[in-house]
Amino acid sequence: MKNLYVILFVLTVFCGYSQGNLNDYKYIIVPKKFDAFREANQYKTSTLVKYLFDKNGFNVVYDDALPTDLNSERCLGLTVSIRDESSMFNTKASLVLKDCSSQEVLTTLVGKSKVKEFEEAYKEVITEAFGTIAAMNYKYVPKKQSSEPVTVSFKNDVKSLDNKNEPKNKVDAAVVGHVATPEEQVYKSKEPVDSKIKKAEAPTTTAIIVNDKNDSNILYAQEIPNGYQLVDSTPKIRFKLFKTSIPNVYTVAEDNGVVFKKDGKWYIEYYIGNTLKTQELNIKF
Repeated sequence: MKNLYVILFVLTVFCGYSQGNLNDYKYIIVPKKFDAFREANQYKTSTLVKYLFDKNGFNVVYDDALPTDLNSERCLGLTVSIRDESSMFNTKASLVLKDCSSQEVLTTLVGKSKVKEFEEAYKEVITEAFGTIAAMNYKYVPKKQSSEPVTVSFKNDVKSLDNKNEPKNKVDAAVVGHVATPEEQVYKSKEPVDSKIKKAEAPTTTAIIVNDKNDSNILYAQEIPNGYQLVDSTPKIRFKLFKTSIPNVYTVAEDNGVVFKKDGKWYIEYYIGNTLKTQELNIKF
């Protein structure tokens, strides 16, 4: 009984420490190809991991579609990887979260499965391993920063520099004064110059989103064993969906993709080559 109390105490401390760490990070970065596998999104691992994090309130992005703030400051995010410990008879894996210095912040419990079919087995073990993270009730809490700027004045001539020209070291020989806050970086120089302010460009992404809301694009769900088939008005069978252990998530027959429900809408995600496509579906059940 004494040993049981010790184990429970250690787990409680570990979960509290890990949750505090996770709450410091704004993003979760999901690779489109995990090192443990040969192909991109093999066994639908990337789409499943992204879905699980998204479902639990995380800001999730793929590694080739980083938002502007994360692209300039990688320490805002944690990168997830899969640690595969499978043997000949069992599929075993855990999820590992690493920071921008490749230091492990969290390693989940190991998920296990005896299912022989690889795609179903990895779905089972990843979902089980994710239970460690789901139990932490993640909520991003930005680190507090000083609200009072530090001002050094010399002359009234002001020059605004673009981020791309900003020196790595804020104390530069050519700079004689500045106001330094996270929101504003204004520098003063000895000679007046025209200010140059450029609008930041939106980040690019390889995901393609298509909204089909016309009546002619309605897909009607017809129940089949273990799922549904989606039929258009022709009628023609467009997709066959098979149930998973996760509510409102279906695998697509003969297609490397998933269909899922998010914010009251249905979407399908699949790969064409190395390009991930996301398409909204208008499904009537």
